[in-house]
Amino acid sequence: MTSLVSIYKSPKRAEMYLYLYKSASVEKTVPEPLLKAFGKPEHVFDLLLTPAKKLARAETACVLAALNDTGFYLQMPPPEQDDYLVTLPDELLSLNDPV
Repeated sequence: MTSLVSIYKSPKRAEMYLYLYKSASVEKTVPEPLLKAFGKPEHVFDLLLTPAKKLARAETACVLAALNDTGFYLQMPPPEQDDYLVTLPDELLSLNDPV
């Protein structure tokens, strides 16, 4: 399935995006509480979305399914990670665990 979608960014939160069909109206498609939290959507670009198309932070199949079900897809920003935290491999975390 091929779909022409418009992508909008949130002015309130960095890296939060809304995907809608190009022909859809933001105000008519997206629920009011979500629009209030999202802020006034700023159009970024339009994209021809196909199942073979790779997206940076979303699964294409999930985006297409959400567009079919609800008319929109909300891409949340990645979780914030503090620079001072170090993620250790499981082998090191369990090194001193009692057997």
